[in-house]
Amino acid sequence: MARTALVIGGGLIGVSTAWFLAERGVEVTLLERREGAALETSFANGGLITPSQSDPWNAPGTLTHLLSWLGREDSPLLLRPQALPGMWRWGLKFLLASRATPWWHATEANLRLGLYSAACLTALREQLDLKYDSLSAGTLKVFRENNALERSSTLAGALAPAGLTHRVLSPAEAVVLEPLLEPVAAGLVGAIHYPRDQSGDAHAYTCALEPHARKAGVQFQYGAELQRFEARNGRIGAALTTRGHMTADSYVLAAGNACPALLAPLGIKLPMYPVKGYSVTIPAQAWRRTLSVPLVDFENKMVLTPLGSRLRIAGTAEFNGFDTSLNPRRGGSILKRALALIPEIGEQVEEAGVQHWAGLRPMTSDGPPILGPTPYGNLFLNTGHGPLGWTLGAGSARVTADLMAGRQPEIDLAGLDYARFMR
Repeated sequence: MARTALVIGGGLIGVSTAWFLAERGVEVTLLERREGAALETSFANGGLITPSQSDPWNAPGTLTHLLSWLGREDSPLLLRPQALPGMWRWGLKFLLASRATPWWHATEANLRLGLYSAACLTALREQLDLKYDSLSAGTLKVFRENNALERSSTLAGALAPAGLTHRVLSPAEAVVLEPLLEPVAAGLVGAIHYPRDQSGDAHAYTCALEPHARKAGVQFQYGAELQRFEARNGRIGAALTTRGHMTADSYVLAAGNACPALLAPLGIKLPMYPVKGYSVTIPAQAWRRTLSVPLVDFENKMVLTPLGSRLRIAGTAEFNGFDTSLNPRRGGSILKRALALIPEIGEQVEEAGVQHWAGLRPMTSDGPPILGPTPYGNLFLNTGHGPLGWTLGAGSARVTADLMAGRQPEIDLAGLDYARFMR
């Protein structure tokens, strides 16, 4: 059992891991290169906690979609040619994992962790009275094409034995659940409601959890960056940081997209790649009514999430290396599609102070995150959550803390550990 631990990474994954470690009696120091918590991938994501979206993006047929979207700035998934030299190995693994059998196993693993994580988050919210504009209305996925609705309904039915709850709705029934859909109902073929999904502000959650972690004894070191690990005899002896050497009984890397480069000198190769996503946040005074339930626009790969007095619109996936610059056309595209889905939002949106953001999702080649031990006895991983960081965060943190504290995790980690890449 670890008596002391060093957590590298101060996003929602790292802060949650630090909290659960401290709760288990471990003395924790958290290292974060930025000036505060959750300022990168966790800052302005889509806001959805969706076990219902456990199926990885590399579903069978993904290559065909990628090729059809090449060069289209308004496409839901964009592969930029300049990214190809740095991602071809990852991309090959990504496509190999899109075969039916590995894709299905990855979906099951994500769902197992996602349902567990949602329960962990609910318990944590109630235990600590965390405020993060949370909503437990589920999500409503809307469809314009019958084939897409049928495929999603079939998948949801296949996952029902594993705990996924869903209800297929007609357009009229969808409008009853979300009245703001009424103007576009004629263009919909149906919808699926996933009642066990949740939503909330990931950045607000992380900032709300931090003082509780501090009270539990976690030492936060902001503006401090890990440079490299020092290893000997199959274990990590120290972490060389911009603030000098730091030592602990155990180390956990929860640094998202930075993880592959930090682990490469140790001979650990993580099949991860940063996938860029965009979000737009507008204040609620831009429309008369707010959404009753978060929406997932299936064909446009876009989500609309009410966050208290704001609305978060997020979507697109862009393969473009580590570039985080804002692309007005990409951000404008998701806003335009959101206004087409919910026309009422657009009445005063130009006056509303729209906030644009872009961030990088740390995505594994097969979809699920990488949790738990490494070939180094006291080095653990909690990374690679892709678009499901908010969905899987609390459960991943609890599982990792249990392993580090010498406890048996409450769920099966098959398909979620680093060992799956060593076979």
